[in-house]
Amino acid sequence: MRHSAASETKPADPRHFAKDVGYYLSLTPRQLPSYYLYDDLGSALFEAICQLPWYPITRAELALLEAHRGEILAHVEPLTSLVELGPGSGLKLATLVAAARFRHSVTTHLIDVSEKALDAATRALEVHPRLRLVPHRAGYEEGLAAFATEWRAPGRTVVLCLGSNLGNFDRPYAETFLRHIRACVAPGDFLLIGLDLVKPEAELLLAYDDPLGVTAAFNRNLLVRINRELDADFDVSAFSHRAVWNAAASRVEMHLVSARPQTVRVRKANVTLSMGAGETIWTESSYKYRLDEVDTLLRAAGFAVADRWTHANFALTLAKGV
Repeated sequence: MRHSAASETKPADPRHFAKDVGYYLSLTPRQLPSYYLYDDLGSALFEAICQLPWYPITRAELALLEAHRGEILAHVEPLTSLVELGPGSGLKLATLVAAARFRHSVTTHLIDVSEKALDAATRALEVHPRLRLVPHRAGYEEGLAAFATEWRAPGRTVVLCLGSNLGNFDRPYAETFLRHIRACVAPGDFLLIGLDLVKPEAELLLAYDDPLGVTAAFNRNLLVRINRELDADFDVSAFSHRAVWNAAASRVEMHLVSARPQTVRVRKANVTLSMGAGETIWTESSYKYRLDEVDTLLRAAGFAVADRWTHANFALTLAKGV
């Protein structure tokens, strides 16, 4: 989904978790890396967010995949390997390949930090007779590097980065991440990327602060996780959820706001945190793009746009490695 400006995707090793929490809470402004939002409960809450009427990203992307899957697959045939970064429930890839009649087996690498998500995606995709599913519990960079050095087979590869995942990164890191993808595939391989586009502020804020409070629960669950795994004593009821549109940076920010002065101990991170009323912890950023910015990023990373489809202020772009 969406990550803080300083983040990179990786599994939540307990030592890394404690170190990261201690470091990011010491920054000004206070932050927490948003990849830690995705424990089992966080992942389930995010799947619920995707069903909300105020969060159109998933529906728009699924509509594009269903409407244009024939064109997409025609571009990339003959296909040997699929690599999906963050497959979630597996629904998007299942939609893409639903009508595909591959002439041979396509090895499909599913890369995600959540074991629960990998299990769900595997179940959703195992009905396709030509997909040979290989799940990998890893962060995106780690998984891509292992694909390039250990799993890659001769033939054409398509990497899928859907769900506006690239919007989780600040612009410099987004370019770095795209360069990393390009370095892990060959010239002539493809990247299918879905990105949310800039839209009216009111629509954006509803998507990230829904009336049912599901996104608020998703955000506050990070404190529940820190309490459970790092022996902390956050009073979750003393924090509210806030979403802000930062027009200058073209991003939606999520924050946790302290309702009162409080002191919090995170024992396994060796942190004691004093917070004033109204002080925030920045937990996530989601960058929104214009189409010309997407093209510029892809060119800088070594990709050329092969085709594009748009719907409801969402863009699905197929790019070819050059």
